[in-house]
Amino acid sequence: MYDQLAIELNEQNLQQVIEQSMQTPVVISFWAPSMPETAEVNQILEKLAASYQGQVTLATLNCEAQPMVAGQFGVRSLPTVAVFKNGQPVDGAAGPQTEQSLAEILAKHLPSREELALKSALEQVDNQQYNEALPVLRELAAKFAQNSVINLAIAECLLGTSQFDEAETLLATIPMQDQDAKYKGLMAKLELHQQASDSPAIRQLEEELAAEPDNRDIAFELAVQYSQVERAEEALELLIKLLRKDINFADGAAKKSMMDILAALGQGNAVASKYRRQLYSLLY
Repeated sequence: MYDQLAIELNEQNLQQVIEQSMQTPVVISFWAPSMPETAEVNQILEKLAASYQGQVTLATLNCEAQPMVAGQFGVRSLPTVAVFKNGQPVDGAAGPQTEQSLAEILAKHLPSREELALKSALEQVDNQQYNEALPVLRELAAKFAQNSVINLAIAECLLGTSQFDEAETLLATIPMQDQDAKYKGLMAKLELHQQASDSPAIRQLEEELAAEPDNRDIAFELAVQYSQVERAEEALELLIKLLRKDINFADGAAKKSMMDILAALGQGNAVASKYRRQLYSLLY
């Protein structure tokens, strides 16, 4: 009944399971089939353990089938729950339990849900899954203000999704004591982008557009140049202005350029979402 999420203890695997607590906490639920309330505790523990994403090992001991093993723990009443860390019992409870009481026991010895969410998001950042990680990190940043680990991860996501202005603003808030190798690497990436994105050709086009703000050909050429150096937001702003005036400008090339930029930014990108809505309002 519980073998999918919980290890069923017996004399053969007992020592091995206890030794697992050297790496991750082990929770043992002592139960008996003849006592339905003990099976309910198992079900609650399975639900809670699943939410910890592998950070805890759950084991159950059928005291009716394994009385000798149960005797080694000195269990006197059922249900009983015990928490093991580093091979030793560190916490537990006897008698009927609610989901809240069991959750409180586990919370004392396991990472919080926020810590688990951060761990998962940081793994996504390491795998360059920036659009997936960014909304989770933003939510965590709202809960943990001025957390440089979170803010540096957000900055990496922003750089990875071409949101350079926001990345620069965020990196400027990192305290001096947290400006480590990670911070310096992100700053170097930002500076390389800034150098590449301010070429003489782009400056020339910017000057020409400033002199002739209604010249659509110059605006389109500048938008293309911006997109090639990952200045996506500026490119999109120029393109949406062109499309508002002529949805098929440059024989549809402007619309295609905008759609290509949006596709490259991805579904989870905030800048892309903003301009995707504006484009769809013109198309539909």
